[in-house]
Order: sequence, then C-alpha cells, then structure tokens
Amino acid sequence: MRPAVVIRPVEDRRLTAIGLMIVAFLCFTGIDTGAKWLVTNTDMPAIQVVFVRYLGHLAMVLALFAPTMGTSLFRSNNRRLSAMRALFLMASTAFNFAALQYLPLTMTIAIFFASPLVICALSIPMLGESVGWRRWAAIVVGLIGVLIVVRPIGAEVHWAVILSVSATICASLYIVLTRKMAGVDATETQQFYVASIASCCLLPLALIDWHWPVAAADWFAFASIGFFGWAGHQCLTIAHRFAPASVLAPFVYIQILFMAASSWWIFGHAPDVWVLVGASIVMASGLYVWLRERQLKPE
Repeated sequence: MRPAVVIRPVEDRRLTAIGLMIVAFLCFTGIDTGAKWLVTNTDMPAIQVVFVRYLGHLAMVLALFAPTMGTSLFRSNNRRLSAMRALFLMASTAFNFAALQYLPLTMTIAIFFASPLVICALSIPMLGESVGWRRWAAIVVGLIGVLIVVRPIGAEVHWAVILSVSATICASLYIVLTRKMAGVDATETQQFYVASIASCCLLPLALIDWHWPVAAADWFAFASIGFFGWAGHQCLTIAHRFAPASVLAPFVYIQILFMAASSWWIFGHAPDVWVLVGASIVMASGLYVWLRERQLKPE
C-alpha cells in the first residue's frame, strides 16, 4: 500500500513565504509573456492558449506526483472549495488572455494590480484576518508606484476593460481561497484540481479552431507556458500555507519589475524614467513589508 498523503499544517514562516511569492511572480511573468507572444504573433485563439497553459500544468503535476502518490493525488477533503478555487483561476486566466487581444499591456497590468486591495478587503470577512493601517499604507504606496510605471490615464477606454476587471476579481478570489485551503489538502492535490478542471472545461472549446505553432519562438512559448503555470502556482500555494494572504498581497507589485524587464528584452520596449521611478516606489513598498514582517516574525 502507498503511504497516506501528508497534509502539512499551516505554519508561520513569513519570510520564506515572501521569497516564494517573488519566485511565483517571476513564473507568472513567464506565463503572461508567453501568452502575449502567442495571441499577438500567431493565429492561435486566446481560448487555445488558455487550454495549453493548463494542459501543460496538468502534465507536470501528473508526471511529478502521480507515480509516488497514486490515487491519493485525486482525493480532496473539500471538493467544493477545490472546484471553486480552480474555476476562479481558470476564469481569471481566460479573461486576462482575452483582454490582451484588445487592450495594451499597460492597462491590463494597471487594472490587475488593484488585486492587493481586493485581497485585503476579502481576507477580512472570508479569512478573519486583521489588516493593520501600515499594511494598507504599503499596498496603496505600491499601487501608486505601479500607476506611475504604467500611466494608464491617457489610454483609450475600451469595452474589454470589463474583461480585465473580471480577471482581477477572479484572481483575488483564487488567492483568498488558496489561503483557505491551506492545511486542508496537500499542495499536489490542489495543483491537480486547478489543472484538471480547467483542462477538461476548455478542451472542447480549444479543439474548435486549433492551430499548431510554426516558428521556434512560438513552440518555446507553447511548451513553456504550462511549466511556468505549474511552478508559479506551486510556489504561491506553499507561500499561502506559510503566511496570511494580506501579508503577501503587497508582493503582487513585484511583478511590475519582471514585466518591465520582459517587455524590454522580449518585445523591445525599453523602460523610461517613469518606469524607473515607479519601480523604485514598488520596491520600497515591498521592502517595507518584508522588513516589518522580519521584525515581527523572525525566522
């Protein structure tokens, strides 16, 4: 018989959680970069890109964990919550990838980075967390830094803003439910539900108008997007077992640094002085939270 799955309890390891969140958002930058490449440089429909992202994620989970965990990988102690969490993430990805077809990346980023405010607001009634004024202040300062970077005020308002707002709300609910599932299911099981439910839901839609990659860069984005999805959500799920959602929320902003670098390196959009100013504010906001948590909860 296979050994029983060990469901690790919630722990208070906030600095480790912060480090994992930084790695997670580096991986999420890989997802967004690959998705933008595929939806703007190939004939792939956005729904196919979403499906490929989750199918690759599922393949990673099954290859790494099914041989050792067997059928225990599929057993959730709260299937309803697991399914809700998976559907929120799938909806967030679908809304975001669809919005990328119509909106500039700067606007989708600006809207998404409102998520720490949503997460902190939801963590109070849904998780019973206490959010102090210092953490709220760090979140607001970080948001100001992001707005300086993206400067969305002059952008043309498009109906697809609704898609981006919907993606932000769904992503926030996913993160709050990730914290709620901490200590309920093994990380591997949570990953399986996220990947398998999305893959099954999206398969019929993706096959309607399927396109294979052609160029080498297209194939790389096609093959790597699932890996980045698995690695990023593995880090994010573990991080929320180590720290409250409201503590980790400000570190969403760190992704703007990775996105700026990716935009420069991959798409040739060099950062201007306002990007550097805004990035400095973002880093200061995250550094403040990190130093405060280190002082309050040393590891």
